[in-house]
Amino acid sequence: MSVYRADGASGRGFPALRLLPDRLRRPIRIPAEPPLGRIGGLEVRVAASRLEVRAAQALRYQVFYSQGGAKPSALQRVTRLDKDAFDRVCDHLIVLDKSLPGSTAQQIVGTYRLLRQERLPVGGRFYTEQEFEIGSLVRRHPHKRFLELGRSCVLKNYRGKRTVELLWQGIWAYVLRHRIDVLFGCASLAGTDLATLDTSLSFLRENASAPEEWQVSALPHRHVAMGAGRCADPRRALGGLPPLLKGYLRLGGYIGDGAVVDRQFGTTDVLVVLPVSRISARYVSHYGQDAGRFAA
Repeated sequence: MSVYRADGASGRGFPALRLLPDRLRRPIRIPAEPPLGRIGGLEVRVAASRLEVRAAQALRYQVFYSQGGAKPSALQRVTRLDKDAFDRVCDHLIVLDKSLPGSTAQQIVGTYRLLRQERLPVGGRFYTEQEFEIGSLVRRHPHKRFLELGRSCVLKNYRGKRTVELLWQGIWAYVLRHRIDVLFGCASLAGTDLATLDTSLSFLRENASAPEEWQVSALPHRHVAMGAGRCADPRRALGGLPPLLKGYLRLGGYIGDGAVVDRQFGTTDVLVVLPVSRISARYVSHYGQDAGRFAA
């Protein structure tokens, strides 16, 4: 569950499919996947084909690496895809601009990666476990269904209210469809200078720390303190947080213990844990008990 880590490419005139290698642009028959919501010309649904997943990976590469300054591997530089082994077991939520010409893969302007607990192979681990002790949280709640959110990515020209609302519409519909009990994942603050981020980290520690029931710590060898002092201006600190992180706090999300510096992406990550039972009634009412507010 990462925030918009960097300025992305421009919106119109930048179809994600054009980033794919030529061998992946072959036209194929794409099975129908029902939309989870629409606002105007924008639509949200789960990716329905390998081609659409590759287009989402190409979009992630453009936003995170080409525009955001993250450090790609040699393979990533060649393929121009932000791809890893977790993609195979995840669902990929995509926002499409249906007013753009071309195939559905060419219309993708945003994506979010969703990993359900039951999709993990035997003995498998969540992506977030590279930074935080998620296993202890899952073991404490053996009857809960967990969903990991990650790899959030939206083209720069689409980072407005409609796209964010559609992403949440899609996530809420997905949560209801799969009877999810707990959402979690990393949220990123831009930069790795802890002194610069001290106000933001201190605010999160003082105002959003998880109670013991939902507490999760960063891995000991990666743990850095959540700020060194007191947050003197909470209102200003809240206003300076990335939009998605603010959104999670407003929904009722908790913040784990400790942050992790991610030098590859040039960010400092915190863990968000959001029990579905904690989601604000205001937001449930906004999207509908049955996710019907923006239903297609």
